[in-house]
Amino acid sequence: MSRIGRQPIPLPDGVEVTVQDSLVTVKGPKGQLEQPVSTLVTVKLEDGQLIIGRIDDSQAARAYHGLYRSLISNMVVGVSAGFTKALEIVGVGYRASLKGSDLELLLGYSHPVLIKAENGISFEVPVQTQIIVHGIDKQKVGQVAADIRKWRKPEPYKGKGIRYSGERVRRKQGKAAGSQ
Repeated sequence: MSRIGRQPIPLPDGVEVTVQDSLVTVKGPKGQLEQPVSTLVTVKLEDGQLIIGRIDDSQAARAYHGLYRSLISNMVVGVSAGFTKALEIVGVGYRASLKGSDLELLLGYSHPVLIKAENGISFEVPVQTQIIVHGIDKQKVGQVAADIRKWRKPEPYKGKGIRYSGERVRRKQGKAAGSQ
C-alpha cells in the first residue's frame, strides 16, 4: 500500500467535508474547495478523519491513491490555514507595489508590469523588494508565484531578477575573470 495514501487526514475544528459520488467538497473558515475523485479511489469520513482507500491493486489505483490523499490534505490545510509563497526582487530599480488588489512590477522594461489578482489570490508587499502571494489553493498560489517569477528570472552573472525566498542562485564568473 502507498505510504502516503494510507495515512488518515485529520480534520481541524471548523472544517467540514462532504463526499457525493466522485466529488469531495471541503469547507472551512477561509473558503471552500472542490476536487473530483477517480472511481478507483474511495473516500470515507470516520471519527473526524478522512480515510482514502482504493478499489483494487491495479497500477492506476495505486498511483491515484497517494495523489488524491495529497490533494485532499492540501485542500484541508488550505481552507483552515491557507498557503503563502514569498518572492524577493533583486536589482537596481526593480520594485513592486500594490495598485488596489493588483500587483505592479517595475523590472527594467519600458513599461510597468501589471499582474491582476485572480479569484482566491491576494498579494502583499511589505517592502518594495518583497512579494507575498496568499491563497487557499496550493496549486494556484504556486502557479501565480511562478508566473510572477517568469517576468524576470534570476540571471547567473549579477543575480538580478525575481527569486523565491530562500532560493540560491548559482553565480558564474563572467568573461573578465578568465583572462589572467
